[in-house]
Amino acid sequence: MQVLSNARNFAGGLGSQTILLNSNHRLLSSLTRINSSPLSSLQCHVLTEASSGLCRGSYFPMPQHLVYSIISRTCFSTEAGTANSNPTEAVKELYDNMLQSVNVKRTMPPNASLWSMIENCKNHEDIKLLFDVLQNLRRFRLSNLRIHSNFNCNLCQEVTRACARVGAIDFGKKALWKHNVYGLTPSIASAHHLLLNAKGRNDAKLMVEVMQLLKRNNLPLQAGTADIFFSICYNTNNWELISKYSKKFIKAGVKLRQTTFDTWMKFAAQRGDTESLWNIEYLRSETMKQHTLTTGFSCAKGLLLEGKPEDAAALIQVLNQTLSDAKKPGIAVEVEKLVNEWPSDVIKHQKEEDRKALAASLKSDIPAMVASLLNTGFTMSINLEDLTKKEIPS
Repeated sequence: MQVLSNARNFAGGLGSQTILLNSNHRLLSSLTRINSSPLSSLQCHVLTEASSGLCRGSYFPMPQHLVYSIISRTCFSTEAGTANSNPTEAVKELYDNMLQSVNVKRTMPPNASLWSMIENCKNHEDIKLLFDVLQNLRRFRLSNLRIHSNFNCNLCQEVTRACARVGAIDFGKKALWKHNVYGLTPSIASAHHLLLNAKGRNDAKLMVEVMQLLKRNNLPLQAGTADIFFSICYNTNNWELISKYSKKFIKAGVKLRQTTFDTWMKFAAQRGDTESLWNIEYLRSETMKQHTLTTGFSCAKGLLLEGKPEDAAALIQVLNQTLSDAKKPGIAVEVEKLVNEWPSDVIKHQKEEDRKALAASLKSDIPAMVASLLNTGFTMSINLEDLTKKEIPS
């Protein structure tokens, strides 16, 4: 009987071990299936919890390094790995080290690792890993360190700079959301990196998307924002956008820079919109006493459009007196542009029925302005005879 009882106990123990082993085998099988299928955020969370060392549904201990290996390989292969683009080796190594620190060692990785990862991002897949790390770090700070605040805004600036640098604009826009899962603190300086990217590619669509994000997330407009925005509108010949958003900047109380007024007034003069030109000049004169070369010649063009060549010449003479010696040589250059380039530009922006009359007016008023300048002692190498014979397309 004793032998029979011992045999039963042995069989029972063996059976329980078999159940435990089978349970662990099922977990490994499920992890394998997860690794071969798209990984959801919920599955990533479950895998992270598994790193505590106990397999779900079993009391059979699983080695920490094996759990981490599965987690790292799964997240990496589904989130970043593609047939045509892979993360760089340096970024992948930093990603693995920081993930191991958080999920296995349960400690925050050195700050230098995160900054190095940002600096080394070279492509879109690198940025994917960067944002995955940021999400893991935020979760760790919240759950383990009880830190509820986000990272400071300097980190967000560098992250958006990296996004703009490698062209990962989709992630850059995520960084501008006030409430995000990455612990980022957006600022207008972060948005400027995306706007500069749009400027470099003359991308008015991206510019508008960024402006909409600023509004939704209550990020205040600044003078630098207007400077970039106006230059993109000018480069893309989008007068409608600059007219629409200029009102928003003024309503927000933004003090526009001199360079912004240069762009805005040059654009208005190029289009022949004298009403807008004088309104802009009024705004400029409220904060700035003297003209720049660009704003001064924009006003001179406005006077020519109104048939006042003598007034235009007088304004140019004032510029000659007020500008610094270093900038005075630019006056002759601007006069030459006014004579040779501006008439064609301004006429093509007019209604077809008004073009012929404007061409005739400029053909007589521009020589009158030049003659007035020469009579007051202004020296420049422009032949009036050639000017009167010059054809102005209508």
